[in-house]
Amino acid sequence: QVQLVESGGGLVQAGGSLRLSCAASGRTFSIDHMGWFRQAPGNWREFVAALAWNLGNTYYADSVKGRFTISKDKVNNMLYLQMNSLKPEDTAVYYCAANTLKRGITFTPGEFDRWGQGTQVTVSS
Repeated sequence: QVQLVESGGGLVQAGGSLRLSCAASGRTFSIDHMGWFRQAPGNWREFVAALAWNLGNTYYADSVKGRFTISKDKVNNMLYLQMNSLKPEDTAVYYCAANTLKRGITFTPGEFDRWGQGTQVTVSS
């Protein structure tokens, strides 16, 4: 199994930046791709960004394209999400996720089989 632990959330003013980190452990060799999702109160969990673990291809939701950057440190099994120009509507619990079962990039939460506990990001106006 793969275990994921997020860190780096917090409170920031609109226009500010935060960097989220996700530490992966366990059977990390089984990871095909990883992603960041977020969930605001009353909303569905939504896709934010994804990264192919071996090739490094990246994918973004339109709402964050140009502001967020997903990256990895494969040696240390770390995933990052650099968030710039934050907006109040970015406020949510952010989750790190890994897909160890399906080959090929996916953006649907239900197709990711490993999840972290989530970290709160709050952007004040």
